[in-house]
Amino acid sequence: MAIKKSKTPNRSFKVADQIQRDLTELIARELKDPRVGMVTIQAVEVTPDYAHAKVFFSVLIGDKNECEIALNQAAGFLRNGLFKRLHIHTVPTLHFLFDRTTEKAADMNALIARAVATQVKED
Repeated sequence: MAIKKSKTPNRSFKVADQIQRDLTELIARELKDPRVGMVTIQAVEVTPDYAHAKVFFSVLIGDKNECEIALNQAAGFLRNGLFKRLHIHTVPTLHFLFDRTTEKAADMNALIARAVATQVKED
């Protein structure tokens, strides 16, 4: 039996990318919650059935916990905005998660700098 291949193998990546672009615009232009400061959408992961999407974000200004709460409370509003923009059958339920990648990268850079400084002192 032949395996049926999708005509668009990267469709979920394309959908996630479009959700990321549209959410960035929606949050900047239409979301009026003062708890949401300067937010950057880092990545979007969509489940294969498009029922759920994890949205990873970082905050430049503001409290990350308050921002996460505000974004999750505004998820329905943002999903409705996505519904008007996306042309797919199922618009995923949004789950916002704070992205700790930048914090981890800063910690790694500090550890590397400390190791290099220690190495220079020993030589």
